[in-house]
This record gives sequence, structure tokens and C-alpha cells, in this order.
Amino acid sequence: MRPITLLFFIGILLSIFSCRSDFETVASTGDLKFSKDTIYLDTVFTNIGSSTYRLKVYNKSKKDITIPSIKLGKGLNSKYRMTVDGMQGTNGKIFNNINLLAKDSLYIFIETTANITDANASDFLYTDQIQFDSGENLQNVELVTLIQDAIFLYPKRFADGTTETLPIGDEKIDGFYLDENDPVNGNELLFTNDKPYVIYGYAAVASNKTATFEAGTRVHFHANSGLIVANNASVNINGTLSTTDKLENEVIFEGDRLEPDFSDVPGQWGTIWLTDGSTNNKLNHLTIKNATIGLLIQNNDGTTVSIKNTQIYNSSNYGILAQTAKINGENLVINNAGQASLACSYGGNYSFTHCTFNNNWNSSQQVAVFVSNYILGVVPEVKDLTAATFNNCIIYGSYSNEMSLSKKTGAAFEYQFNNCLLKFDNVSNLFTTNPNYQFNTDPTHYNVIILNKDPKFLNVSQNKFNIDETSAAFAKGNTAYLIPLDILGNTRTLPPDLGAYQNKVFPK
Repeated sequence: MRPITLLFFIGILLSIFSCRSDFETVASTGDLKFSKDTIYLDTVFTNIGSSTYRLKVYNKSKKDITIPSIKLGKGLNSKYRMTVDGMQGTNGKIFNNINLLAKDSLYIFIETTANITDANASDFLYTDQIQFDSGENLQNVELVTLIQDAIFLYPKRFADGTTETLPIGDEKIDGFYLDENDPVNGNELLFTNDKPYVIYGYAAVASNKTATFEAGTRVHFHANSGLIVANNASVNINGTLSTTDKLENEVIFEGDRLEPDFSDVPGQWGTIWLTDGSTNNKLNHLTIKNATIGLLIQNNDGTTVSIKNTQIYNSSNYGILAQTAKINGENLVINNAGQASLACSYGGNYSFTHCTFNNNWNSSQQVAVFVSNYILGVVPEVKDLTAATFNNCIIYGSYSNEMSLSKKTGAAFEYQFNNCLLKFDNVSNLFTTNPNYQFNTDPTHYNVIILNKDPKFLNVSQNKFNIDETSAAFAKGNTAYLIPLDILGNTRTLPPDLGAYQNKVFPK
């Protein structure tokens, strides 16, 4: 009897639900409730689609209702589009006779693609409404989007459907050379602060050319995009000190997703690649956010890459990956990277003064600083590390050991840490006899080291590495390595604090 009874009830349930599509309803009376009164679709670039935003509509009455119409106020001319409970309606703009059960809800998903000319000339806002019903029962939900004009740089598309590529060794990648006489954009080697730039693919600086970025320039890279500086080419980042939290004079490189949910997502774009033989590269007051590798610096031609007053955050692999390179870094801050905030590998010559290297990536494999004289292969290849010098620096993070020195025989391995705060907890005494980590007994490589003391950064999750007088890094610097101004332009007192920030009163 039990199987027959079960089948009987299943049959009843199926008959009930199969009849539910033609249930009786009453007309909506304008008493709908909404999850939001106004939907702010975050800033988008002109002609680039937004993310999709959600509105929930509630029928809190005890009656099944029919909403005669749900439509965009600008009708078929609206730059918004939507779906209503999965339905497309008329071009995603107009929907008629939408049924909604008692005590039930439905979802509306909204997105937009608009041009700067569609926005209000005074505030660059593009607005519309979702209108529910009409007349006395009319209810509105406002839609607001800020449209930002931009200069778009991208590979050419040819008549056969292929796109422009760049030769990288034996391979090719989507990319193009910046043109100083482009018929549309003019001089593409001069980046100004007039409008933001959006780059698709890799923009390359050709041999014997220099790309210059003026103070206040904003560059947004699409996924799998970046900047390549070729052999004998150069890049000059000419940011200057800003006076507000808007970093108005900083040059900023980041992804092209402007929504708040993407503000700290690593790996949204590729890298800034200073390739083999690039020359006279100078970076000042540059912020790099959410790249795969912030800076990839390979075997530059003997000139030193100058990196000053620069911040690199949330790189999915490395903040800086240097291979057989020459770098002089001052007031440099790097935080959060999947493998290392700073990796000086395969030899080279490096000097860092008043820098803060931190890594709070959620992995026991990450470090703040990695230094080696080789790259891995079937047989590791070695190169001379002629210098890796750290003066008045902080090397810290969430893992027990935030520094890794890795040496292979057959090449020089010269390093020195002077007046630095280091986190190296030597858990289980694994490195007690390792000659690279004799902090207290090796004056050739270590001088005045503060070990495993909390620098008490202001707010690591917000990339605020200011310190105060309670920090273990307070007034512990050596005046012999003094950089007179910190990354914010504050005058360093004597003795100076360690790291890129000089202590001063700052807001909590």
C-alpha cells in the first residue's frame, strides 16, 4: 500500500503546481516594496558595460497580484537594460503583466552601457527610472550611473578578423606599439591627466622611445593587459606629492573594473614589464594596484631603475619580480602578494632605503622579501648577486618568517641589512645553523637588527603603514642612510624611523 499512497500524493502535488500558472490575480495597487529606492551603478567608462546590479521587489500583501507594467522611464531609448525574473521583455526595457504571488518576491537585474554624451553635461551622471505601473499606482526606483570619459588604447583589428600582436621571444601576445603620431589620439607616448586611459592588450614602448606619464595620470588595464618597455626604450613616471587622500598628483595604474567590489581584488591585469635592455627607467610617486606582477624588471642594460615614493598593492604573484636587474628603491611600500612582495632573483644589484615590505597574503608560502642568485630549471642557472642592500627598512607580515635568502654555489651572493626590523621567527629552530640567518653574530651581513618586534602599522588591510611612537621601528634608523623626506613629504627627524613613513600625528 505504501508505494501506491506515495504515488497518489505525488500526483496531487503535480496537479496543484501544473495548475498554478493560471492562478487568479488582482491588479497591483501601488503597494510594492523594494530592496532599494535608488540603484547606484558604479562608475563606468564611456561605451563599456557595467556590472549587473540587483533589485528585489516584494509583494507583502495576502493577494496574488499582476503588475500591469514594469518599464524604464526612457523606454526603448534608455541606455539601461534589465531582466525581470529571467524574462527579457521588449529589448530589456518594457515588461507587461508580471504576476507576483502573495508574500513573494521577484528579482530584477539591471546593467548599462552608455556614452559620455548621454550623461548630464554638468555632473556626467546618466539617470533613469524603473517604473512600476502607472497613474495613481505608479512607483519608481531611481537609476544613477557616473559616466567617465577616457582614452582607449588597444591593438588594431585587421580585415581578416585577426588582431595586432607583439613578438615576445618565440611567441606573440595581443598588443601594439604606442604611436607618437597616432591619427586619433595624437602622441600616445605622452600620458596626461586630462582623461583616464584604458588599455586593452599590452601597450609597448618601442626601442629608442620614451613613454612619459605626467603627474595625476590614471591608467586602467583590462584583463591580460599591461605595459612593456622594450630594449633601449624608457619609461618616466613623473608623479608628484599629493596633498589629499585622492592622490591627485600620484600616477595610478590599476584595473578597469571601477566597482568597489573590485578595489582590492588581485590579478585583474598583467604587469609593467621592463624588459631585457630597457634603459634609464625612472618611477616616482606611482601607485600600482591589483596586478599579477606589479613590476617585472629583467636584465636592464646596466643603468639603474630608480623607484621612489612608490606603492604596490595586492599582486597575485609578485609586487616586484626582478631578475638580474639593477634597482635603487627609496620610500617604497609593497603589501600583499601571492608569492613575494619583493623578489630579487637570478642575481643583480639592489639597494633599498627607507622601504616597507609587508605581506599578509593568506598562505604559509608567501614572504615579504625573497633574494636569490639563480633561477630554477633542470639545472639551476646562477648569476652574480653583487649587492642586495637594505637600509632603515621594515620587512614584516603575517607569516612567521617573512624573509627568504636562497643561494646556489657558482655565483656571488652579497647581501647586507643595516638598521632593519625583520620578522624571522625561526619556528622549530629550522634555520639555527643556516649561515644566511645569523642576525646577531654576522656583522658582515647584519648590523643593528630588530628581530620579531611589532611595527604597529596603522591599518594593514587598508595599506596604511604609518607608525607612531609605540612602534618598534620608532626612531631606530641610522642617519647615515637618511632620505630627508618620507613618502608623504614629511621631514624625517633624527634619528629617523624605519620604513617609508616618518612618525607624525595621524587620524585613527
